[in-house]
Amino acid sequence: MEIARGPFGVLPDGRRVDLYTLSAREIEVQVMNYGATITSFKVPDGHGVMGDIVHGFESLESYLGPHPYFGAVVGRYANRIGGAHFTLDGCEYPLSKNNGANSLHGGFKGFDKVLWRAEANGDSLKLRYMSRDGEEGYPGGLNTEVDYSLGESELAIDYHATTDTPTVVNLTNHTYFNLAGSGDILGHELTLDADYFTPAGRDLIPTGEVRSVAGTPMDFRTPHKIGERIDFHDEQLIVGRGYDCNWVVKGEAGRLRRAATVRELGSGRVMVVLTTQPGVQFYTGNSLDGKLQGKGRVYTRRSGLCLETQHYPDSPNQPGFPSTVLRPGESYHERTVFRFHAG
Repeated sequence: MEIARGPFGVLPDGRRVDLYTLSAREIEVQVMNYGATITSFKVPDGHGVMGDIVHGFESLESYLGPHPYFGAVVGRYANRIGGAHFTLDGCEYPLSKNNGANSLHGGFKGFDKVLWRAEANGDSLKLRYMSRDGEEGYPGGLNTEVDYSLGESELAIDYHATTDTPTVVNLTNHTYFNLAGSGDILGHELTLDADYFTPAGRDLIPTGEVRSVAGTPMDFRTPHKIGERIDFHDEQLIVGRGYDCNWVVKGEAGRLRRAATVRELGSGRVMVVLTTQPGVQFYTGNSLDGKLQGKGRVYTRRSGLCLETQHYPDSPNQPGFPSTVLRPGESYHERTVFRFHAG
């Protein structure tokens, strides 16, 4: 793997943002250290022609404006925390309310809106950020590291964190994929390795139930085109305006196993997602409205899909969900791999 660095722009406070290009034989990924953000992701189609398969922009200025987390690492807590508060060890912690009454993806200034320290280290790009105690309401100083590394036909993302005070942590990457490179994603064929999902209420906060996918449009245990059932009259599709829910990945959390497979017949690209995380949020870009554009594309509704490997939303307030508590002396480590082939 090769890593090259170049300038990508300057923040309003004068700090420089760099763009890193990671190259292997059949894959090229560009990452900027603002938000630890994937800006470009090129893989070959069935004929061997390279193409960019992710949403993003060509300039830093566009990333500094409003956008739905294109390619960014989100935290300190990815997804939603209901009521923008949680209680830990008897202490209540109010959080930033940036999603109605709830907290989303770490608050107003989450990990997607900070400048990470970047270092090319052997075969990986290491990005580090120190989140201070009290940032967006979260307790503890959290030392965070995200490593991007390429194999011959895959990108691995490793998330590490330690804390000096008990806290909660849930990190993921929020890339929007379109394996065709353009158009919508309704014809993409999806398989999810999940027998259960966590239904959500009208504010997209989980109810606490873990429900079987059987007999519902949430059942992707066998391949289905994404558009096949997306407009069914189902409570989860209504509240999400399409797919926007957490699935429970089969197998043992903490062990790398397959979570999802996406196939795009026109291009011949296939993406397999593997993770150590207990869940995956499948989102179909329902809020994209055509107002954003970049890299010669207009980002219209359902033009990109996200597979955000994660702990479950609102876990700090749901005692039946896997814990997201991190304590001093412990080490948080999760891995997600995006693997590509033609088929």
